Amino acid sequence: MKTDLKHYAHFAKEIEQAIALANREVIHQRLPALSAAKILPLAVLVARIRTRYLELAFSLAEKSKGEVYQDSDLADLKRWRETYDEARLAFEALMHAIERGYIALEA
Repeated sequence: MKTDLKHYAHFAKEIEQAIALANREVIHQRLPALSAAKILPLAVLVARIRTRYLELAFSLAEKSKGEVYQDSDLADLKRWRETYDEARLAFEALMHAIERGYIALEA
């Protein structure tokens, strides 16, 4: 049983290293070394999308105090939530790749 666990741990470590190497090779081919100045525009984009989503939510809350809002209002809110989620997830994926060493950083 100990041998099986040892073998599994060794195998898992090899796979983890191979995945890291593959990520570094593939990502380095497509993304140049990054700096804070290159990453900041993506962070600002996410912030702008988040802001628009929240503005729409507050607008809908104001309408709900007396006016009946339209289905199109909810559709817009949903579209901006989905847009925000995608942008946020992209930024999180970038940060994850940086933390894992998949993306080179400028000196």
